[in-house]
Amino acid sequence: MRGGPGRLLGAAARLRWLHQILGGALLMPYFLLASVGVGMAAGGANALSSLPLSLAAYAAALPLAAATGMYGLVRPLSVTAVRAMCAVPGERLAEGPARSWSARGRAAAWWTLHLGVGALVSGMTLAVPPMAVVLIVLPFVSGLREVRLGFGWFHSGVETYTAPLLGVGLLAALALCAGGAGELLARLAPVLLGPTAADRLAAAEERAAELAVRNRLARELHDAVGHALSAVTLQAAAARRMLERDPGFVREALTAIEDTTRRTVGELDAVLGLLREEAPARPDGPDVHAPLPAPTLAADLDGLLARARASGTPLTAYQDPGPLRDWSRLPEITSREAYRIVQEGLSNALRHGAGPVDLRIRVRAGHDTAPRELEITMTNPPAPPGAGQTRTTGGRGLRGSAERAALLGGSVEAGPHGGRWRLRAVLPLAGDDR
Repeated sequence: MRGGPGRLLGAAARLRWLHQILGGALLMPYFLLASVGVGMAAGGANALSSLPLSLAAYAAALPLAAATGMYGLVRPLSVTAVRAMCAVPGERLAEGPARSWSARGRAAAWWTLHLGVGALVSGMTLAVPPMAVVLIVLPFVSGLREVRLGFGWFHSGVETYTAPLLGVGLLAALALCAGGAGELLARLAPVLLGPTAADRLAAAEERAAELAVRNRLARELHDAVGHALSAVTLQAAAARRMLERDPGFVREALTAIEDTTRRTVGELDAVLGLLREEAPARPDGPDVHAPLPAPTLAADLDGLLARARASGTPLTAYQDPGPLRDWSRLPEITSREAYRIVQEGLSNALRHGAGPVDLRIRVRAGHDTAPRELEITMTNPPAPPGAGQTRTTGGRGLRGSAERAALLGGSVEAGPHGGRWRLRAVLPLAGDDR
């Protein structure tokens, strides 16, 4: 039924017709209120008993509907009804309350149009079918000819038998009007209820915030689990090699494996809890900068270095808090991200490097207007060619470290330097000592 009859009588047309009747029902409170005012203005007359006064009340009800249509929640209510009953694709309609006065004005225009057209179609739907039925059966029920129906020329003769044609014509006209009005409303819905520039910008910002949160969680999973697997693999391999020669080293390696796995399970459980939305949700959406449960440079660096040494690779660490005097005076977010950067650097050095690792962490005092900086430098000999440990700079870990530094306004560099592999991160610090 894709042709004319289908467009007038199909499922979509019937739903649109019902949508218009709903609009007429919603206009009724405005109409009754306006009829009281019109009646008082007409000297106390009953506006519902007079067609001119009823039309005046209808005209007065539309501005009242337009005024209430400026309320922000009118748009989501209208969008819900249009999606369910007007066969309008959802992506062409806006989400959520109107955010600007322009959007409110468009929503009010739609609200007024829907209620105004719906009232007319509803009135026709109530009046036309009974009249059409009477006209259709008039030739076959003689008693109806004596009833004063306002059709004085349907008394006898040929005129009586033209009444059914008129009745069918009235029903067809009603279907045509309802179908045309439904088509008009469906075409205007995306124009008046579609997303504005502010809506598109808000949706883009929300999407960007969601992606930022997902990227943060991905970095946490990669750094925690990836480092743990690398460390446990190297520690187990070192323990196997030293099993007969150095039982003390083996015990130390197994203790490090146990500690690494226990800590990683805790971190993994915390991140998965966020993914399962077990943490309290923010009412205004995701918070990109909300703290994640993660180790910090101040509290967990010594344990990280001890577990790295348990893999058998020599590690030299030089720490200089400088003017801060203690790592606990670092801002919390800087301490977290610095720990992850050191962790990722150690993972790469243990996986891909060959030989001792030199780690230097220091705070450089600023001068003039330059802020203080936390500098992390890690160097180690690269693996020899053909050793199966080819170093690349395009891994997720290094990219994640660069993203962590960028969030704080810093930078990360990684690559060959003076015959060694070097990872260097610089994170700006606030000018105070907390």
